Amino acid sequence: MSGAALLAVDGGASKTDLALVGADGSLLALERGPQSSPHYLGLDGSLDVLADLLSRAADKAGLPSDDGPVSDLGQLLIAGVDLPSEVQNFHAAVEARGWSSRTIVDNDTFAILRAGTEQGWGVGVVCGTGINCVGIAPDGRNARFPALGAITGDWGGGYDVGLAAVSAAARSEDGRGERTTLEQAVPAYFGLSTPTELAEAIHHGRIAQRRLGELPRVVFAEASRDEVAAEIVQRLADEVVALARVALQRLELTHTPVEVLLGGGLLRPGNGTLEAAIEAGLREVGEAITVRNTESPPIVGAALLGLDELGASAEAEERVRRELDEAVATLEPGKADDG
Repeated sequence: MSGAALLAVDGGASKTDLALVGADGSLLALERGPQSSPHYLGLDGSLDVLADLLSRAADKAGLPSDDGPVSDLGQLLIAGVDLPSEVQNFHAAVEARGWSSRTIVDNDTFAILRAGTEQGWGVGVVCGTGINCVGIAPDGRNARFPALGAITGDWGGGYDVGLAAVSAAARSEDGRGERTTLEQAVPAYFGLSTPTELAEAIHHGRIAQRRLGELPRVVFAEASRDEVAAEIVQRLADEVVALARVALQRLELTHTPVEVLLGGGLLRPGNGTLEAAIEAGLREVGEAITVRNTESPPIVGAALLGLDELGASAEAEERVRRELDEAVATLEPGKADDG
């Protein structure tokens, strides 16, 4: 069997999907693994995760992975590859591994946007472990953000929302803040009784601080009956709107019929309060803006961008979307997008 036409990667801060795809859009193999963001693992650690997934995928597809390029094109969209220098460094390191005859590297936010639209332009906002946004105009111009966390003004990833909940719970308990049901719900999530107990458990390392990223589900559940939780949800909506607004303004699209695509774990369909707040905020930006959740997982966007680059037919792109949607559904029944 000859090599694959495309190696597609969606490398996130919580999980990584890697697919090998034929020129006709056929899915040759899909592998899922742990996070591969160089922000957390470093460049070598990130590539080691991808190398393991590629070896497994090539074996599944019946392709040699240690004898020249596995694919014609590698389309790698990676969380934590934000600055131009990071794109260049990651690209050089991937090319040195020789996985593909040609390689394209960029941020994973591009995958969210392409997975959600066939027109190839618009605005995509991803909110999972972190938050980021990219906009693409019909003429190919793009708007993007450094997305380095608080040092570049970012707020709104899972950890940020979780930390806000823990802080609100603590201030409710000791009287510095408003009373909130988060005072009970947040420690209860970890099997504890009070915010003080939770703070001590985190301080002494019995509960890893990164686990605060699990708390948005608690905030969303409480928001319908608690004002403080609702304020946290509103702040998240405001951050999503702010990112999309700036991207649309930079690209001069505020008066153009344009889609804003939402993806990532915190922006999954079903959170009516958050969705309504985002839609209301974006209506004030432009009346022609349509807000939609990206139904396909990000790996679909990575594959479609790769097939776009290869000049694949519409039939091939329809096929890869269908087959990847089905394959991911077997990995995560009822949960297509992990952010």
